[in-house]
Amino acid sequence: MMSLTWWLSVALFSVSMCGTPGPNNVMLTASGALYGYRRTLPHIFGIMAGCFTLFMAVALGLGVLFERFPVIQQGLRIVGAIYLLYLAWKIASAPPPDLAAKEGARPLTAWQAAMFQFVNPKAWVMGIALIAGFMPHEGPLLVNATVLSLFMELIGFFCISFWAGFGMAIGRWLKTPRAWRIFNGVMGLLTAACVGFILS
Repeated sequence: MMSLTWWLSVALFSVSMCGTPGPNNVMLTASGALYGYRRTLPHIFGIMAGCFTLFMAVALGLGVLFERFPVIQQGLRIVGAIYLLYLAWKIASAPPPDLAAKEGARPLTAWQAAMFQFVNPKAWVMGIALIAGFMPHEGPLLVNATVLSLFMELIGFFCISFWAGFGMAIGRWLKTPRAWRIFNGVMGLLTAACVGFILS
């Protein structure tokens, strides 16, 4: 039985990891501004599904591969950096919402968001730190990992939803195509800047 202290500790860890800026939150802010919260929900759920799968994989031993074969981690970093630069370009070049509707632009899908977590070093850091720091030593491994991962996902949902809502609020202040292009350019640059975190 997990103590109240344990639950609070995991909650604080989840807020600190999921609520701080990173590739996911920057992209959610841009998506919330361009498409609104409801159309960004698949992106949010994709992040959650990808992180949950990653956390469970780490708990069941996948994280050990990084220790034994560092080249795998380096390969993920390179793939993640390239994909993040591609997403940064997509965000920076996105047209204003009225033009986006005409040109068929759409937010990141749940599948794309889920797959991105496996090349997102921040997600790996979260997963490894979560399992190493908070996994109970007593009880069934699978049950403990599931409870721990689901609880972090619950807290994380509200944290990342905040960023999408924040973007939606910003979007209401952007009244001209020029303002939108500046905003998209800034968000694209911030997304690209996350490559430094990936390669560090």
